[in-house]
Amino acid sequence: MTEVATSDQLFVVIDPVARRTDGESVRIAKDVLSAGARTKVCLPDSPEEFARALARRGSRRPVVIGDDRALLRTVALLHRQRELAGCVLSIVPVGAIGVLSLARSLGVPTGAVAAARAVLEGTERRLDLLVDDSDGVVVGAVRIPAQREPADADGYGEADTETGAAAHPWLRTCQSLVRTLAARPVRGARGARVAPLPGGPGPSRLRVEVDGVTLVDLDQPVEAVTLTPGVPGGARVEVRPLSVGAEASPLGVVGRRVTVSGADFRYRADAGSVSGPVRRRTWVVREGAWGLTLPA
Repeated sequence: MTEVATSDQLFVVIDPVARRTDGESVRIAKDVLSAGARTKVCLPDSPEEFARALARRGSRRPVVIGDDRALLRTVALLHRQRELAGCVLSIVPVGAIGVLSLARSLGVPTGAVAAARAVLEGTERRLDLLVDDSDGVVVGAVRIPAQREPADADGYGEADTETGAAAHPWLRTCQSLVRTLAARPVRGARGARVAPLPGGPGPSRLRVEVDGVTLVDLDQPVEAVTLTPGVPGGARVEVRPLSVGAEASPLGVVGRRVTVSGADFRYRADAGSVSGPVRRRTWVVREGAWGLTLPA
């Protein structure tokens, strides 16, 4: 780990969702950062403005005030610009609790003051990254099949689901009713159960290869496949076979290159949107691909 000089000029990008969700924490973080270093503050209102601002940061150290989606957006942009390896990224997590779990798991303090101080006084830690064959990046995990999560929306121009439900109890009631009705099986005219619509989560026939070795093949249906970077030696791969009778034990290995193939499948990388359908996707571990400022 290398020391991050507090004299570095900071380029502070404040995500609009953070401004709407918790303006007070944004103000506190900005005050702490401005008191400890020279800062340039940018307030983008769209993903396009966010990308343009990041591209114009010059030699300043990028600091993002926002939630997990803002962090992932920044990592992806820097990767596409081929500048991720050469800069140290910092984040002050601000947002709803449900979309701060990735930052917390990486070791970033979730309090505005503590996180801002870590930006000023912390150290750089190099972290692994998963990069797929379409140039997509993964910081936290890949899940197959893709499960619906609260963070589906990008956040720009949309009210936060958790915050909105808390402010309007009737909204939470309506959401609960919709989920209940959607979960009930549909019955035909004579009471027979109708098969669910295609494309929903369910058993899949997939071939999973780790470093050229087949972990599971097409003849064994699986319920889920998960890839997680950041473990010694590469990424952790866990396959949950379909249980028939007795519950099947998950299969787990660690590898550097993972290929999933088979019938059309969808996947979710981190808290991003669902990708696919695809018939083949390969993820490769890049060790120490990016740097994040964490408490010393």
